[in-house]
Amino acid sequence: MPHSIDEAFTALPLRALADAALARARALGADHADFRFERVRSASWRLRDAKPSGSSDTTDLGYAVRVVHGGSWGFASGVDLGMDAAARVAGQAVAMAKLSAKVIGAAGSDERVELADEPVHADRTWISAYDINPFDVPDEEKAGLLADWSARLLAADGVAHVDASLLTVQENKFYADTAGTVTTQQRVRLHPQLTAVSVDAATGEFDSMRTIAPPVGRGWEYLLGTGWDWDGELERMPSLLAEKMRAPSVEAGTYDLVVDPSNLWLTIHESIGHATELDRALGYEAAYAGTSFATFDQLGKLAYGSPVMNVTGDRTAEHGLATIGYDDEGVEAQSWDLITNGTLTGYQLDRRTAKLTGLGRSNGCAFADSPAHVPVQRMANVSLRPDPGGLSTEDLIGGVERGIYVVGDRSWSIDMQRYNFQFTGQRFFRIENGRLAGQLRDVAYQATTTDFWGSMTAVGGPQTYVLGGAFNCGKAQPGQVAAVSHGCPSALFRGVNILNTTQEAGR
Repeated sequence: MPHSIDEAFTALPLRALADAALARARALGADHADFRFERVRSASWRLRDAKPSGSSDTTDLGYAVRVVHGGSWGFASGVDLGMDAAARVAGQAVAMAKLSAKVIGAAGSDERVELADEPVHADRTWISAYDINPFDVPDEEKAGLLADWSARLLAADGVAHVDASLLTVQENKFYADTAGTVTTQQRVRLHPQLTAVSVDAATGEFDSMRTIAPPVGRGWEYLLGTGWDWDGELERMPSLLAEKMRAPSVEAGTYDLVVDPSNLWLTIHESIGHATELDRALGYEAAYAGTSFATFDQLGKLAYGSPVMNVTGDRTAEHGLATIGYDDEGVEAQSWDLITNGTLTGYQLDRRTAKLTGLGRSNGCAFADSPAHVPVQRMANVSLRPDPGGLSTEDLIGGVERGIYVVGDRSWSIDMQRYNFQFTGQRFFRIENGRLAGQLRDVAYQATTTDFWGSMTAVGGPQTYVLGGAFNCGKAQPGQVAAVSHGCPSALFRGVNILNTTQEAGR
């Protein structure tokens, strides 16, 4: 059934506060001003061996005013819900812009902040796609389900310990600006996760296996089986973990890889998602694992990967963690091309970088993770498109004589320009003559971004497509955290360098 914005949020004096702040900013000569009120509720539950080990339930509430005054940014935030207080915050934002202008001028720069045009969106409401708000479900039911799942795993032979967790977020935002845009939004997201640990009592050797179910922009229905087969995954995990414990260590060398979406989403995030953020490509984001090898002068020229590679940025994907109605600059959500037939054809933009580079309208990638933080350019749902007539995962495996099938994400490493990397996974299966031939251990694949994506010879069909993602993408100083999804099919890569992680660690 359709949902409405939480009444506890809409009962707040949102319009009155916005009017007071924006009127004050106008009176002080701001060229642009926007007001953003947020309430972000986050709750978590953690269990160890089916017993509670911790929980939390916090709410972050407040508002922010951002201005462009005299060609410089100004920003301030507050929590006092009085109209005079909102006007004072606007005055502080303008004072900050004036101070910034002096500092920039003293440094000899004449660069001015200008924003790309955006149509006015008056009185718009948007709510993410979910059936059951997890905050409407009793805490006892949430903890009880995690305990039941943990007990199932613990009952299996070879499982010594089980960690379980559930993270839930309800994010409400109200936005208004001096152009006339007014939006009210509500997003719900959650992340369930279980990890089973096996210990060899004789040798002390141990290993673990984590669920590969992704975090989602859904509600409680996800844990009841909508969008994921939890019963099937929990049933398979113990035998897969037992096989992993017995598996031989990989022989380093060159292999063909079939990479499952449960692993490939993270490679997309690190080597494409961050690399195509335009602030990194321009050198504006250089401090937090920043810049990018995909510099602006290579737009339309860079051979990012093979001709079967087509990647989109998307703020509209159903159940995506970065899916919105409008971003934190009042820009309506969109979908656009980043890589077309292997060539770099787009970037992720906010209104400033769109105007600065002459790329036209922003594609809606401004986001702040709390009312106390300024919006920065953040990642959309960046996804590798499937081949409409593409093969199944089994058929991709069938085309490999000697290779490895990679499932689930684990650790990773990538340089600041998003170019040299290595990734591990939850489980790896040897491929011999087109068939799976048991698991391997200690596997990592290593490449440069362009070599790796250039080696991709086939992408699976829509039946292999899964929307993966994470709650904890970090960026900016002070640091901010954003949730983001990455969809992809299974894909085949030829001649990828495989490392043995135990041998590498011993060097």
